[in-house]
Amino acid sequence: MLYIRYVCIAVFAIALIAVALANRSIVTLKVLPDEVAGMFAVNPSINLPLFVVIFGGLVAGLLVGFVWEWFREHGVRSEANKAGRNVRKLERELARLKGTDASGGDDVLAILDKAS
Repeated sequence: MLYIRYVCIAVFAIALIAVALANRSIVTLKVLPDEVAGMFAVNPSINLPLFVVIFGGLVAGLLVGFVWEWFREHGVRSEANKAGRNVRKLERELARLKGTDASGGDDVLAILDKAS
């Protein structure tokens, strides 16, 4: 099973390297279109290889997805924490109740033992 994992990682790495080698040309990234930049007299831009732009877009998409999912699951995590606290509280109460019944027998006999 471990070898299958390594083979999958190797195939994925080779595919990424192939994409990077095929897309080495330099592209210009601009923050604003030329028409809008003319109104503001600002046009920041940067020159990067195309594969950096592609991989950067993939990483940014993954990060947005992870954050979105983390926020979406907040209610589920909160409900699970409440349920866990309730379980721990009930376990403590059960241990306390088992500890008071030291006779291990009938509840009526335990009450009579306490009364005497």
